[in-house]
Amino acid sequence: MKPAAFGAALATLLAIGLPASAHQPKPGDQPAGTEQCYGVAKAGGNDCGTAKHSCAGLGKADNDPAEWKYVPKGTCEKMGGKTSPPNALKK
Repeated sequence: MKPAAFGAALATLLAIGLPASAHQPKPGDQPAGTEQCYGVAKAGGNDCGTAKHSCAGLGKADNDPAEWKYVPKGTCEKMGGKTSPPNALKK
């Protein structure tokens, strides 16, 4: 592969990867008065990436315990969700 072609390929890979990471909420981005609720997001309704994918809105199944979305504080458990990740996801 020629150096110019390699550089172009590398630039393309970086450009593809950066937008995906730009959509990840940062800790300070959580809306006021909300909590993260695991296991209640519908397919495509998750608010952040997981080990399975890197972006919000990419959840494939309804109520996946690894997917979460922001809900009004105090409503998560009433909806049947959990406010902490499944044991396999805890650090």
